Amino acid sequence: MIVVTGGSGLAGRAVVRDLVEHGYDVTSIDMAPQPPGQGVRFSRADLTDYGQAIAALSAIDERVSKVTGIVHLAAIPAPGLAPNHVIFETNMVSTYNVFEAARVLGIRNVVWASSETVLGIPFDTPPPYVPVDEEYRGRPETAYSLSKFLSEEMAKEFCRWDPEMKIFGLRFSNVIAPERYAEFPAFDADIKARIWNLWAYIDVRDAAQSCRLALESPLKGADVFVIANDDGVMSRSNDSMLDEAFPGVARKRPIGPNESLLSIEKAKRVLGYKPQFNWR
Repeated sequence: MIVVTGGSGLAGRAVVRDLVEHGYDVTSIDMAPQPPGQGVRFSRADLTDYGQAIAALSAIDERVSKVTGIVHLAAIPAPGLAPNHVIFETNMVSTYNVFEAARVLGIRNVVWASSETVLGIPFDTPPPYVPVDEEYRGRPETAYSLSKFLSEEMAKEFCRWDPEMKIFGLRFSNVIAPERYAEFPAFDADIKARIWNLWAYIDVRDAAQSCRLALESPLKGADVFVIANDDGVMSRSNDSMLDEAFPGVARKRPIGPNESLLSIEKAKRVLGYKPQFNWR
């Protein structure tokens, strides 16, 4: 059984659907109500309470038993949605509780939602190079991003304590549902409107694919992966936008006219990730 925390959210709904379509037995855990017609077992649990976290991952009547993997998506999902200390406390404590419950219960396969913001978003200070990737040290700029950055560090220690454990953090770009693609052509009017994350995005269905692939990886230990689409949201060429917005930023290699400036090369190489959906 796979437990998806935050299974009622935008990404969570897609992850639940993708896992079910690929034959997995899934239970959704969330504070928000279960979406109509989701069709999997569901329980309400507050993961900032360790007792509820360990109970939710061990045994809830017939809803949870013999858990083999966790996709941990439950969190305050972006900066500005609550006071800084609330975002930090909620995200850090809930993630610690999930990691610790997994350790205690012997669930050694954890995939969780980190964030593109760890890369230095919003890029008020320019990135060190483009395409940005996992090779430079995280640069959190908000309480939200700090919670994700420190959770990545925490994962390393959990996996040091138990070398058989896997905790993969997925640095999701801005998660987009396909019905929002009608908005994209208007972005060309002002490159600054989406400059904050280098004009990147991730289709929610590909976010779900990446979670499944991370669960299925036989690798152990803590690792992080940038998860974005192959392309960006703009029709203008990357070279022209970079010359205008980030003229001093180094380019690690030649960049395609519309390819994503958040590098997904590691996710492709290690996880076998290949985006299937894009706005074009």
